[in-house]
Amino acid sequence: MKTLEKDELYQNLQGFLKAKGVELNEGSYAHKIQKSCGLLSDAINTSQQGLSRAKVEIDKKLDQLRQVIHEKTAAPGPAAAPPKPEPIAPNQPSARKAEGKRPPARKNAKGRQPRS
Repeated sequence: MKTLEKDELYQNLQGFLKAKGVELNEGSYAHKIQKSCGLLSDAINTSQQGLSRAKVEIDKKLDQLRQVIHEKTAAPGPAAAPPKPEPIAPNQPSARKAEGKRPPARKNAKGRQPRS
């Protein structure tokens, strides 16, 4: 964005008001409006410069963040070997058969099944 000239806002305001039927004549109020427009244009220019610097800093930090993410994800370390399943001995029941069976219900002190 371009910077504003010192008197640019006042001239635009003066033209706008003239189009609406209000004319700013020389006087104390016109001088104060002109001075206020100058302060406003200085504030706008200063904030614009600050935002430009902030954008540059944010872009730098964002590039650093992207670089860190790239370094962490681009070159993965050596993959761990998957664990080998242990062979099941022929005299042991298979794991699939054991999954479906329920353990026997416990009996209470009197030797009876507990009520459900």
